[in-house]
Amino acid sequence: MHLSDLQDKDIINVIDGKNIGNIIDVVVKEDGSMDDLIVLKKSFFFNFFKSKEEYHISWNQIEKIGEDVILVRLS
Repeated sequence: MHLSDLQDKDIINVIDGKNIGNIIDVVVKEDGSMDDLIVLKKSFFFNFFKSKEEYHISWNQIEKIGEDVILVRLS
């Protein structure tokens, strides 16, 4: 699986069913393994003056990677 495959998937929180957003980047450790997914928060309004909100989701928070979505457990 490529990063571009993951970027097309919506990130859904299994706790409340909300769409968190989409992957915009990953954090890579010095040994080459991926540490965190960086997800840009989904917003319904475009605002020039507000900074973009990002989530860092670690691999242990991922419940399932499906065809269209990635299910995560965020408390």
